[in-house]
Amino acid sequence: MAGRFAPRPTRTTVRGGDAGAPARLPGQQRGATDAARVRTYAPDGPLDLGLVLGPLRRGPGDPTFRAMPDGSFWRASRTPAGPGTLRVTAYGGEVRGEAWGPGGDWLLERLPELLGAADDPSVFEPRHRVVALARHRRPGLRLTRSGLVLESLIPSILEQKVTTDEAYRAWRLLVRKFGDAAPGPVPGRMCVMPSARAWALIPSWEWHRAGVDDKRASTILRAVRVAARLEEAVRMSPRAARERLEVVPGVGPWTSAETVQRSHGAADEVTVGDLHLPGIVGWALAGDRDADDAVMLSLLEPYAGQRHRAARLILLSGKTPGRRAPKMPRVDIGRW
Repeated sequence: MAGRFAPRPTRTTVRGGDAGAPARLPGQQRGATDAARVRTYAPDGPLDLGLVLGPLRRGPGDPTFRAMPDGSFWRASRTPAGPGTLRVTAYGGEVRGEAWGPGGDWLLERLPELLGAADDPSVFEPRHRVVALARHRRPGLRLTRSGLVLESLIPSILEQKVTTDEAYRAWRLLVRKFGDAAPGPVPGRMCVMPSARAWALIPSWEWHRAGVDDKRASTILRAVRVAARLEEAVRMSPRAARERLEVVPGVGPWTSAETVQRSHGAADEVTVGDLHLPGIVGWALAGDRDADDAVMLSLLEPYAGQRHRAARLILLSGKTPGRRAPKMPRVDIGRW
């Protein structure tokens, strides 16, 4: 049976941003690309599309993201120019981007940054064996910069204080019901996330049906009311952008860090306040499964300026402590 089935992604690889494409099925054809606008990009080093784009996927059923058996990755985004769909495929040493929709040109213009062109992994120096080995095994890791704040902020808010399964389900249901159909010959039912106004008009009972409590729903509603000001933060430094995001009540350090890691490609903005990350970092670097945020930050101090990259590599290393308690139960408030 070995080799017949691809291994299921673990929680560690998902958090580390590993969105590997499934093996191509025999006889499967790629989707049509007629009328697509095209751009090619030649990266200056190894590039793993699954690792780079993986953090932008919110679960395997994310309607805005598809990893296809032919090795291509599809993204549907709401850009400043409008909805757009981007298909990215690696051919040898080049990457080919194809785009559709009003936002297609915007997506192609920023294709290099999306694939980590603004990131410089050469400045990173591993100081622990676990980190060094993970880097050696994952030479194609680059930090993506999407250039879109709200696209990363809203799903990060949905992930506050709940299991990832609950957050992914809420994102999937809300985007499919209130988003727009993705332009182009997209695979399956892909959608562009709702506009700021559409988020604001979602009825209270629809939040409830999606399993989103009033606290998280209210935070999203406060954020979309100032969506234009939040999107301006993409032109700020990651630290200044986090300060602006945290002005919104309900957006704290955990949420702002998770946002700028994707929107800005912030190499140093490590996530604090996470339930699992401190224990994983503590276990990998010091054998301390009970590490808190203070211990985690002290262990990551040698990586100042690159702490987020170090945390990504630790998550991708697979060196995590064994579970000592039952998994957090899933609570579907939509059934109440």
